[in-house]
Amino acid sequence: MKVELSRPISDIPADLRGAISQWLELDKNPETREEVILLCNAQNWEELHKRFDKRIVFGTAGLRSRMEAGFDRMNSLVILQTSQGLAEYLKKVSPDNLTFVIGHDHRLHSKEFATVTTAIFLKLGFKVYSLNPGDALVHTPLVPFSVDKLGAAAGVMVTASHNPMMDNGYKVYYSNGCQIIPPHDHDIAKSIDEHLKPCVDEWDWDTIMNDGLKQGKLEYIKQSMTNQYLTALNDSLVDKTLVTKLSSFPRKPWFVYTPMHGVGYEIFETITSRLLGLEVGTDFLCVKEQLDPDPKFTTVRFPNPEEKGALDRAIQLAETNDIDLVIANDPDADRFSTAFKDPRTGVWKQISGDEIGYLFAQYEFEKYKKLPLSFRETHPLAMLNSTVSSQMIKKMAYVEGFHYVDTLTGFKWIGNRAIDLEKKGYFVPLGYEEAIGYMFPKMEHDKDGISASTVFLQAFASWVLESNKTPRMVLEDGYRKYGFFKQYNGYFKLPDLHIIGPIFDFIRKEYSPGEKYPHSIGGKLKILTFRDLTTGFQSDTTDNKPDLPVDPSSQMITITAKPEYGDAKDELIRCTMRGSGTEPKLKIYIEASAASESRANALTRLTWDTLEKEWFRPEKTGITTDF
Repeated sequence: MKVELSRPISDIPADLRGAISQWLELDKNPETREEVILLCNAQNWEELHKRFDKRIVFGTAGLRSRMEAGFDRMNSLVILQTSQGLAEYLKKVSPDNLTFVIGHDHRLHSKEFATVTTAIFLKLGFKVYSLNPGDALVHTPLVPFSVDKLGAAAGVMVTASHNPMMDNGYKVYYSNGCQIIPPHDHDIAKSIDEHLKPCVDEWDWDTIMNDGLKQGKLEYIKQSMTNQYLTALNDSLVDKTLVTKLSSFPRKPWFVYTPMHGVGYEIFETITSRLLGLEVGTDFLCVKEQLDPDPKFTTVRFPNPEEKGALDRAIQLAETNDIDLVIANDPDADRFSTAFKDPRTGVWKQISGDEIGYLFAQYEFEKYKKLPLSFRETHPLAMLNSTVSSQMIKKMAYVEGFHYVDTLTGFKWIGNRAIDLEKKGYFVPLGYEEAIGYMFPKMEHDKDGISASTVFLQAFASWVLESNKTPRMVLEDGYRKYGFFKQYNGYFKLPDLHIIGPIFDFIRKEYSPGEKYPHSIGGKLKILTFRDLTTGFQSDTTDNKPDLPVDPSSQMITITAKPEYGDAKDELIRCTMRGSGTEPKLKIYIEASAASESRANALTRLTWDTLEKEWFRPEKTGITTDF
């Protein structure tokens, strides 16, 4: 039975009436219309204010939020309006290239949101390449890969990656296969606001899609793009001399894989069987309960391989079968994580994103050294990571003599910077971020958990079979050569998003008159450099202008420091503090380098405790933490 408002629209509070009236006029989805009407009938004005007081913000990551009715949530109307704004923007900036790629994963409403997006782009004159024929699913990296290969104007992947099950997202890739960066995000957001009225009267998506197929304006390309993806992976990341050794492990199976209830298994199994010569059941096992795409993520509390306990079932399966290695992808397969058992201690260890990053860097560096001298002379080596990631590969680059670059947080920056380096002639085999994201630019310019899995299996095999070393031993070799780099990353929960500004303003004012930045923290840490990407100041550049892009709309400060007491010349602390772009959190990234692991760990804890007491002051600001 159709649900109607139980009272006149005039009874709705004045500060909600306009937005709700507009919603009921525009929304043709019975489910979300009913959701709003029931909230109105229950006079749940508090909940309605949360959903209607503002629009969801379109940013460099596109959209991501909870799937509910309302202008500040993910739903078909918001997807429609966003797609209109994006399409109109692309028509303006690239009128001669009206081509578009769309893909989606297995999350609740992902297919619905992708269908709406496809229909709107068709309606507005685009040729649409869809990666999802029928009920097919794809892993996120296939979208930027396809955008690049097809030369499309843009692409969208409908996914919320490793967010909770009730979230979904709308991730936008530009024509270079990278996530969008300013000013595109601001211009697209403006275009969305200018095109809120739906370009269709009836939401008859099936008719629009069928017409698109008949007219040749809609094309399904999953198989062709998957084949190209496999070819590119085989040509650029598979070591043919090593593949023959992958099946020669003395103990089989030799690793466990879990796709974390996501879409990764289909492409992973294809790659392992076709390119690496590995068979499921013989060479590796999969966690059966997590094998098939499951939008409810029934066996994990939080579908993120980084979360405590997320790999418990995989480790249990490995332990039962006397296996020493576990690898995992997050649900949309753009991130990668691993755990292994140290044969010396019998203890399982899930290594950090930065440790994985170093292992990849070491493996790629050794491969680069084997390339012909003529190639290396014309293509110098470069690697990069984000400014919140470890500086260990920076030290490695300094010692080994290759080029290193750090970027702002996010693969939109890492990918675009890699393209810049490649245009200058650099050979760029790796870019990474500590949040278990790894990019191999020979494949694409965004993070890819499937590429990372492929490379790591080969790296692991080369260490074990050729050098008789475990990943832990490779890490220890690196620490001995480049120093111990240890991280202590965490966050504070904010009672109110608006508290973030005053917290950072307090930090900026904690110095004597006439000084441009603080020089000491609580008498325990001596600040060596200070970079503020909100105000546009950096203490160690000639003109005090930052070497990374400035964004006055966000809060981000990075310091380097040493302990006030002690004379160890090799001790250095680096800390970045920033407001989260998607959550009410103050994120802290601390790394210390020292001559020993225990000393480096002690310095990270000293830094956290000092910052908490002197700068963040939970007793006054009301922020809390579980760390």
